[in-house]
Amino acid sequence: MASGFFAVLDDIAMLMDDVASMSKVATKKTAGILGDDLAVNAEKATGFVASRELPVLWAIIKGSFLNKLIILPIAFRLSAFLPGAITIILVLGGVYLAYEGAEKVIEFLMGHRKEEAEVAAAPGSVMEAAAMEKKKIKQAVLTDFILSIEIVIIALSTVVDEPLSTQILVVSTVAVLATIGVYGIVALIVRMDDYGRKLINWQEGNDGLSDKVGRFLVNALPWVIKILSVVGTLALLLVSGGIFNHNVEFLHHLLPGMPSLLKDFATGFAVGAVAVLLMWGFKKLFK
Repeated sequence: MASGFFAVLDDIAMLMDDVASMSKVATKKTAGILGDDLAVNAEKATGFVASRELPVLWAIIKGSFLNKLIILPIAFRLSAFLPGAITIILVLGGVYLAYEGAEKVIEFLMGHRKEEAEVAAAPGSVMEAAAMEKKKIKQAVLTDFILSIEIVIIALSTVVDEPLSTQILVVSTVAVLATIGVYGIVALIVRMDDYGRKLINWQEGNDGLSDKVGRFLVNALPWVIKILSVVGTLALLLVSGGIFNHNVEFLHHLLPGMPSLLKDFATGFAVGAVAVLLMWGFKKLFK
């Protein structure tokens, strides 16, 4: 009986070792999309008054974990019984990401950018601020849902030939690590100015190293947010374009000499621009 018990422990140890090595491979393959996920979600989690930053981020994190709980079992079932549906879902999600990215670019070019942060922080606009906060949280969670689908699918593709138990452990590990890693970094970014002020007030005087580092963090935050806004928009278009170019046969073989990065951006913006025009027409038609 003792030998059987230790044999089971040995099998578990071997399984966990395989899961760890496969998770490392899957994480490397999803590194690109994780970088895009960070840029997109950091941009969406900023722009709130300081007292609401962490509550908003926590709401988005809870939504992200709920997304994973919904996506994972569906992905395992579709992979086993209806693999073709995964591609369709990816492409539809890509259209949404392209729409969001292209809408921001078009609004910027037309000079109709929405200053949501200013509206939310305006005196006497508590109701508007609450409504805007809920809207941004919903948008962030929905965008996270689309990006989580691609993360899960890419991770699943690395273990598609493995037993179901291994698939579940590997993909679930990658999904949890992705959420913790991405939103942990986002939390550090949105609290940069608070850390900076604490360093400034840490010692008396204003010429110490802590004061200089603190002032740098406070002054750098607006630039970091602006950069993340641009990078997040580019990420939406690049991720969506990559989905189309890798999963639509016609686009995959179109313009083979074009650099992949440029092709992904052009494809994402083209599809997104069409989606924006269709949405504008739809709104005018049923207004």
